[in-house]
Amino acid sequence: MKTVAQKMGIKESGRTVFINAPTEAIVGIKLPTLSISKKMTGEFDYIHLFVKKQSAYTKIFSKLKAHLKLNGMLWVSWPKGGGLDTDLSLPKVIQIGYSYGLVESTCLSINNVWSGLKFTHPKKDKVYNNSHATLKQRTTNR
Repeated sequence: MKTVAQKMGIKESGRTVFINAPTEAIVGIKLPTLSISKKMTGEFDYIHLFVKKQSAYTKIFSKLKAHLKLNGMLWVSWPKGGGLDTDLSLPKVIQIGYSYGLVESTCLSINNVWSGLKFTHPKKDKVYNNSHATLKQRTTNR
């Protein structure tokens, strides 16, 4: 049976940063050996944001995107089913990601509390259709 990390596509030795990550969620992912940074400097292969409020998500997303490698992945996790007093839902998480120029590809359960959605940079000349959001026109590779 695959671990959550394997389902997420996390590769060993990747440069990683976690934002607001609950310990039990990180333990449950069963991470491979990674280079985990405590500071948001440079570029990352894997960024994982845990967030409960839309305002906090909107405020930090562009900062995280600026540190994401072109072939990297930015996972956003939010409480399932309105738990932990969240105002986030799958459609809202997708809309905000698309509004900043990233596209979603995989949604999964991190654990019994957190859902996770993977964002990546869009591929050149690929059309992205989503019932929740429209991708804004890219003006740069970032």
